[in-house]
Amino acid sequence: MRFALDALFADVPAEQIDEARAFYRSRAAGRGPGTPEELKEARARLSEFRPAEPPATEETIEARERRVPVRVLTPADGPPRGVYLDIHGGGFYMDRAARGDRRNRDLADALNVVVVSVDYRLAPEHPWPAAPDDCEAAALWLVEEAEARFGTSRLAIGGRSAGATLALTTLLRLRDRGADTVGRFTGAALEYGTYDLSARTPAGRRIADEYFIQAYVGQVEDRTAPDISPLYGDLRGLPATLLVVGAADVLLEDNLALACRLSAAGNDVELRVYPESPHGFTGHPTALARTALGGVHTWLRDRITRP
Repeated sequence: MRFALDALFADVPAEQIDEARAFYRSRAAGRGPGTPEELKEARARLSEFRPAEPPATEETIEARERRVPVRVLTPADGPPRGVYLDIHGGGFYMDRAARGDRRNRDLADALNVVVVSVDYRLAPEHPWPAAPDDCEAAALWLVEEAEARFGTSRLAIGGRSAGATLALTTLLRLRDRGADTVGRFTGAALEYGTYDLSARTPAGRRIADEYFIQAYVGQVEDRTAPDISPLYGDLRGLPATLLVVGAADVLLEDNLALACRLSAAGNDVELRVYPESPHGFTGHPTALARTALGGVHTWLRDRITRP
């Protein structure tokens, strides 16, 4: 078998690829905060957000003696088909669930699902394992309460960047609790996650000097723990997984490696690589990003509504 990266590319119209190429040529490459001072400034710039319409409701849920704030968006029309647990990105150290309200409103209405978004605690004030503890609590709350609260027990999970990492570690925690728990989730949509924070793989070394790693797990001696770097985990028994990543993403190799390990463990995994696309591309104003998001919506709809 011959292997070539372009054979993994998602099917995208040529004009969308050309538009994306031009967009990124004219756009300065971004970088995350590299010091505590830069992080403080970046958080201040992200303080404002545009609310969704209808807006999300805010509440605090409780599971396994943990209390976690969440935002809930219910579909505008009819009873929901399922519930999607959204975990926001931001390098484990910035952003917040509210900034995803408009995107999650679109998802709720397009798929006719409830979207529950987790406001997990951020590093460095709350380093690992605070974030996965909060995400696990939200997932367990849905396992226990979704049917009574929303009238459906069909669950899915997903996230972008660090949120994708946390979604996967959440599933591993649920799997370790038993098949009846993780089995309630019909699919996981993971967009350009980082799956090795140990710097021991070639892919992990590419981001080894990033401040977000120091902020999140700088106190941990062995970062190959699957709860930190899920690439090292036992990946058997997980729900169907969609991996979305750009061909120009520094995390491309991480996602390729994860796709191989998920498949080797016997899971249903689909990898979609988008040409000319850097990290975070599904949040950018391009037709290619809209195509990718539409594909994620379709994939989730199929998993949530499948008998």
